[in-house]
Amino acid sequence: MIVTSDRTIRFFERVLKMKGIRAMALFPFVVISSSTQVDDELINHERIHLRQQCELLVLPFYIWYLIAFIRKGYMGISFEKEAYANENDLTYLKKRSIFAFRKYIKK
Repeated sequence: MIVTSDRTIRFFERVLKMKGIRAMALFPFVVISSSTQVDDELINHERIHLRQQCELLVLPFYIWYLIAFIRKGYMGISFEKEAYANENDLTYLKKRSIFAFRKYIKK
């Protein structure tokens, strides 16, 4: 389900000390800023995150994500690497293997 919430986006921008967050997957929602132009690739990117969250039973995903964010920065997170690498392939989730993010850990 897609939800528009500038308040949620601003909260996470402050917590993560990141500007320009357009959208985020907070299971089971995709939260989008009201100023964001929604397109298929953006939704696909966030749906990849929702799948990752399901595979890790949600809470461990967030713990792993936060630890990786602190240690490696945003673009060093394997979950983000997978999502960015495949956001343009709108059929990716149909063919994606379980725990596919693991192959992006060392990249």
